[in-house]
Order: sequence, then C-alpha cells, then structure tokens
Amino acid sequence: MAKLFRSKFTHVSPVWYQLKRDNSGLHLHGRHDVDQKWISDVRQGGSPKIVPRVVLEGYPTDMLTKEEEREEAIDAITSEVTKMQFDGIVLEAWSLWRGYRLLQDSNLRQKALEFIKLLGMELHTTKSPKRKSGDLFQLILVIPPPTGTPQDPNSFTTSDMIYLRDSVDGFSLMTYDYSNAYAPGPNAPLAWMRQCLAVLLPKGKGKEGERADARKDLQSYDIASRVPEMASKTLMGINFYGNDYSMPQGGGAIVGHEYISLLAQHKPILTWEEASSEHYFTYSKEESMIKNKKTDHKVYYPSLQSLSTRLEEAKRWGVGISIWEIGQGLEYFFDIL
Repeated sequence: MAKLFRSKFTHVSPVWYQLKRDNSGLHLHGRHDVDQKWISDVRQGGSPKIVPRVVLEGYPTDMLTKEEEREEAIDAITSEVTKMQFDGIVLEAWSLWRGYRLLQDSNLRQKALEFIKLLGMELHTTKSPKRKSGDLFQLILVIPPPTGTPQDPNSFTTSDMIYLRDSVDGFSLMTYDYSNAYAPGPNAPLAWMRQCLAVLLPKGKGKEGERADARKDLQSYDIASRVPEMASKTLMGINFYGNDYSMPQGGGAIVGHEYISLLAQHKPILTWEEASSEHYFTYSKEESMIKNKKTDHKVYYPSLQSLSTRLEEAKRWGVGISIWEIGQGLEYFFDIL
C-alpha cells in the first residue's frame, strides 16, 4: 500500500524499532527489519518521508533521571536515523510511561517531557552530508486521547503541547480504540474525536483548550480561535481496522480481508449509526462447541462515508491525519485521501 499510494502520504512510518535495556546495556533493536529496497521504492524524490516508529520498552526510570543514560538513548536514536538515512522517527513512549504510572509523579512527568524535548532538539540540530540545508530530521510524538478527567497526570495536555512545540514536528493523536471487547461499540465516534481536538488544541492569546461537551455543534467549539501552528502539527488518528464483537462481550479487531470474508459469508445489511457516524452490521454464528447455540455479532469497520466525514472534520480544524494502519484497510479507501 505504501508503494502503490506513495503520492498520498507526507510521511510513512514502518514499525521497526524498539529501544530497550538488556543484559549488556541499552540498545536500539530492529535494524534487521529495515528494507532498503522498500524505502527506495516508497521514497522517490525525497517524498514521502520515512520516519520509522521507535517504541520505548522496559522500565524507563533510569533513562529519564540519569543524564548519562538519557544521552545514550538519544544518541542511539539519532545515530541510527543518520546512519540509515531516515527522515526522522515516530516516538511511542507516553503510553509506556502511563502504564508504569510514572506520569503520576510530577518530577518524573517533567523528566519525560524534557526527554522528548531534548530528543527533538538533537534531531533538529544533527547534520548529515547527504541532506539538503534546512532539511531537518523530524520527531513525531504519539499521544493518547484526553481522558476527560481534569488534572489527570496521565493525559497529554495543551500545556504539554505548547512546551514541546519547537522540538516536536507532529503530534499523532490516537483517536481510535474508543470501544473494546468488554464494552463493544464504535471504533471512534465522530463527536468524541471532535471533543478530543477541542480539549487538546490551544486557543490564541494563551487560552487553554476547552473542556468540551461532545454534544456541542461545530460553531460552539470556536474552531477559528485555535492556534494554526499547533493545529497544523496535530495528526488526528483514523483507524483502517475494525472490530468484530461477539455480544454482549468478546471479539476483537479485524482487518480488510477478514471484513470482506464476513461480508461474503453473511451478506449483511450495513446500517449507518448516526450517533457515531460509523457503519456496522450484525450477524449470528453457531458456536462450534455447543450445538444449536448461536452468538450474535456486531461488526464495525470503516466505510467511505465514515472516512469522508472524518477527513472533512480534519479540514475544519486545520489538522492532518495519521492512519493506523495502511495495510489494514481496503484499497479503495485511498481514493478519497
């Protein structure tokens, strides 16, 4: 998909790298996955930019609090970007820090922000003889959607975005996975995505993003007051996968070929859910272990209509989009990008 629709993208992020500590020290793993032929096929004439994802793994306290280890981590990433002639990286770390509950410690939370800032500054100032003057290495940061709880230290906030504005080139907002197998429902209700942008994006003259009501109409979000520079750095997440839920609980994610198989097998009627602006269908399936017992299923998967509404929403706010992930969708999705 990346090669076929390369002209549709500004950046492509293969999921190749993990930065973690093992018995011999701190190491960046994943170079064995790098495919230079694929890079050459995708990046023609310098576009789209190749920015591999780097996931931070393992307990990260030393990386955040010890200057020597922090510098070692930043050097490992920067050196790999230079050596492999990438255009930067996508950093996935905030969810890890949240999982270890480090962000609940105000000192460690600030150290986490400083780590991101220093990494971005190092990437921006690193020179490479094979790059044009002014063509800086880039840092894109993956951030979770706001939790909706005021003063939640696990949330990435408007103030965090402003603090990192000069060192981060893009904020990839994970506006998907709204529902799960324990609470089945739509993948990413449009009103919720809108609310996430309203909470996160800063307003002009130093005003913070608002604690938005998901029922508000577009006018009441005061989109025109948002800082254009910050909106342009924000990438609203769009899922190219779906979910096949067994009701009332259970099931899991599906990708394009699985969705097509379900359509062929059950020939369902697609229903447009106005509340979420998503399509779904239902079917029943006999349990393999229990005769004459059927389980009801509900399937949510992107459609051209659901994608179009989200692309229009992104345009209204002046934000870009980030897709998770391009290999999981249907080929005709790319027609409307």
